[in-house]
Amino acid sequence: MLDVKLEGNKAIIDVRENIKRGEHPRGEILDYVKQAPAGTIFEIHLPLYAQPLINALSALGMNAIINELGSEHYRIMAVKINEEA
Repeated sequence: MLDVKLEGNKAIIDVRENIKRGEHPRGEILDYVKQAPAGTIFEIHLPLYAQPLINALSALGMNAIINELGSEHYRIMAVKINEEA
């Protein structure tokens, strides 16, 4: 199950432990993104550089930026601009 912390219009999704347990939450993340309203900012924390997730967010029309914050800690930032995503 996806754990999402909301701070105003920002959704913080930390799946580092999920992925380390062998889970693959990509589908859950994308479902959440699709259901969120336009204007939502997504902050997604991962233990690895997740190019497939970045590609999927880009395919939804979102600009996704990834930063390495530390050892096994990456953060994707993206904003949902329109409802079609």
